[in-house]
Amino acid sequence: MMRLFTLASFVVAASAGLNAAGVARNVGDVKTIAIIGAGAAGSSTAYHLRKFAEQSGLQVNITIFEKTDHIGGRTLTVNAFDDPTQRVELGASIFIKDNHIMYNATQTFGLGLTELKEPGEAADYTAIWDGDTIVFRSEEGSPWWWDVAKLFFKYGLAPYRAVQLVKNAVGTFLQLYEEPYFPFRSLTQRAFELGLLRLTGLTGEQFLQEKGINADFVRDVMQPATRVNYASNMAYIHGLEAMVSFSTDGAMAVKGGNFQIFENFVQSSRAAFHPNTSVRSISFQKGSNKPGSIPKYVLAVEPCGSKGKGSSAQRVYDGVVIASPWQFSGIEAAGDVIKHRIESVPYTKLHVTLFTSPLRLQASYFGLEPGSRAPSNVYTTLGKDETARAGAEGVGRAGFYSISTLRTALNPSTQRKEFLYKIFSAEPVNSTFLSAVLGTTIQLPPPDDVDESPTEVKPISWYYPHWFYSYPIELPRVTFQDPIVGRGLYYTSGIESFISTMETSALMGMNVARLMADDFAGITRAGRGRSNQRPPTPREDFWDSMDDEMAASMAADEL
Repeated sequence: MMRLFTLASFVVAASAGLNAAGVARNVGDVKTIAIIGAGAAGSSTAYHLRKFAEQSGLQVNITIFEKTDHIGGRTLTVNAFDDPTQRVELGASIFIKDNHIMYNATQTFGLGLTELKEPGEAADYTAIWDGDTIVFRSEEGSPWWWDVAKLFFKYGLAPYRAVQLVKNAVGTFLQLYEEPYFPFRSLTQRAFELGLLRLTGLTGEQFLQEKGINADFVRDVMQPATRVNYASNMAYIHGLEAMVSFSTDGAMAVKGGNFQIFENFVQSSRAAFHPNTSVRSISFQKGSNKPGSIPKYVLAVEPCGSKGKGSSAQRVYDGVVIASPWQFSGIEAAGDVIKHRIESVPYTKLHVTLFTSPLRLQASYFGLEPGSRAPSNVYTTLGKDETARAGAEGVGRAGFYSISTLRTALNPSTQRKEFLYKIFSAEPVNSTFLSAVLGTTIQLPPPDDVDESPTEVKPISWYYPHWFYSYPIELPRVTFQDPIVGRGLYYTSGIESFISTMETSALMGMNVARLMADDFAGITRAGRGRSNQRPPTPREDFWDSMDDEMAASMAADEL
């Protein structure tokens, strides 16, 4: 599918931030910071806060609390056949070379990159299927221009015009990493200034229709991208995320797992890391929230699953970063701690099924003639006769979003290579579906017996189902959660309703780190509508201007 989506590279050219050395005040104080969550955003916050603090002459003591046993959040791997040399990405699988935070980290930490799949046979191909008919196919080993020629023959100038829209949207977004747009205290303001609300305020379908893009091309080729990346049809995802979905040129992954980027972030930050630890509540330290004073925060933390008395502990911090979706955190906030309400947004429940088998996909399942070669990868869309719907109901008659043949894996029992498959679906896969798609009888155990547990179901030699609340349902909107929710209290997950990727979460972590370092140092930076020729300067009350940045000039260019 990546080949079909080779349009424009996605995110981001990261700015390292301004060097504020010499203008910080109270640099002798050691600032204590708690970060709740060790995913892409939390680990990036810790890493960049350490860097920015050193640039500003600040002393920081960073602590990370993570309720699971791993770093990386939704970026994690599982071991095929319980073999650590055969790791498979279960969560976020790819990033782009132009995702500079991610890619630069691989260079900084010496992490090797890997091919996403083994070279296929000449007869292998990727298909887009509407549940009845294969509407487009890309042949393994054929020259790239052949696919382009087929696209232009079938859809006219729509592919070229769509590419230009994607490039314009992504190019505009890239400015969010540059002065005067970085750092940002209001994501809504920055999106307005950059003209991106014109995309987020419409569905992908509306935006592309407005731009005159062939509806068949949108349904047949662009919609499979929004389905495989965000489990959404074009009519139920905003235009910016739709453009991002169609920008996967140069996709790559870290050999052994993308989570290693975030592990290295945490290690380099020199943060104290506490896995399997929940933050139960956030409150003010007594007397610290009086008018004119700078508040300190008390976190009540406890081992996950702990129910015994006396198992929790209270710790005091100068700043707190909530780096996971608030609605899933289970944290209680004392009155007035959160000054700007954190919005609760609906998330998609995505089922991911990994399995190995010596069998190829069955050609007849996809409406092909007996004896035909089945596709190695299948991405789905809706048929012309189907009505788009939201959420799991929108999967259509295809019944799933994608089936990918990732590579081969060595079965330790037989010492033979088998195909390693990955399925994205709105519901758990069942025996009927797997039997049909592999062309043989398969009887899965009840879901309760296999959920989160690898098992063997002949002729499936290794089977691993999982599900995530993977990303927000990206419906059109023109306002977004801002990162500052209290004085010294920050939130990163608001960016996920804007664009939800590993890279953009890392971006918000970097942004929050810059804001926090500036706050501690008392630094004002030139922003949009202000001269940015001045160096950052200290001010007496940094917090007072945070709430009124929306009053800044908002001139925006047309996309």
